Amino acid sequence: MARTLTPLLEGLAFPEGPRWHDDRLWFSDMHARTVLTVTPAGKTEEILRVEERPSGLGWLPDGRLLVVSMHDRRLLRVEPDGTRVVHADLSSLARHHCNDLVVDAHGHAFVGNFGFDLDAGATPTTTALLRVDPDGSAHVASADMSFPNGAVITPDGETLIVAETFGSCLSAFDLASDGILSNRRVWAQLEKAVPDGICLDAEGAIWVASPTSKEILRVREGGNVTERIPTDQMAIACMLGGEERRTLFILTSESVSPEECEVSRDARILTTEVEVPGAGLP
Repeated sequence: MARTLTPLLEGLAFPEGPRWHDDRLWFSDMHARTVLTVTPAGKTEEILRVEERPSGLGWLPDGRLLVVSMHDRRLLRVEPDGTRVVHADLSSLARHHCNDLVVDAHGHAFVGNFGFDLDAGATPTTTALLRVDPDGSAHVASADMSFPNGAVITPDGETLIVAETFGSCLSAFDLASDGILSNRRVWAQLEKAVPDGICLDAEGAIWVASPTSKEILRVREGGNVTERIPTDQMAIACMLGGEERRTLFILTSESVSPEECEVSRDARILTTEVEVPGAGLP
């Protein structure tokens, strides 16, 4: 099925971490150092600036916003009055820049990180997926992961699925109410795709953004790809939202270079309508 991709927002530097929340799409324009929202009608609002570059977004059960600050490897928290505080310092556990996150219903935040200097062309190495508890304490949730990145939690709250970008796979864990992960397994091995941002639908399939192959894939457990949506730029992340969570928001960019993105500002957010609505977290 050929789908029509409709531009919602253009002129961005590098959009990441999309979340549907309070009837708006929230996202980080990473290389512009801002967190923004956009309505389905295209109205934007800047929420805050993060000088060390924002990435993953999530909310604690009481509604406070969490934002990954990439380069200084911190998880920031925004208080109800707009005050920004450090929720957790991850610099002793994350080997390089932090990236995406997901927050469970109990307030545990699972945060990925590069593990190596990607921008400098360093040799890829494994790293740990981190867990930040509601009190701000940080722990290793799972070791030896290949660039843990986008993540989702199933509607029953019992399974966490994480994109391992340099492992070309989605890995699943049993998730306990205290945030402890167990029973790590390959949920889907992907052929000729590199998973970045992901989102879950009500049939249990996962939409996967694959930058290198310039496409969005809908994948079922076991690796069966039911649909591919090509994009003319690199597909960075995706999220299901809208009134019925049937709008697939697709974030794309021509480059990953901070210098190029800050100048060109040609990244954008596209939309298309799908049959199966979103489910679970984020």
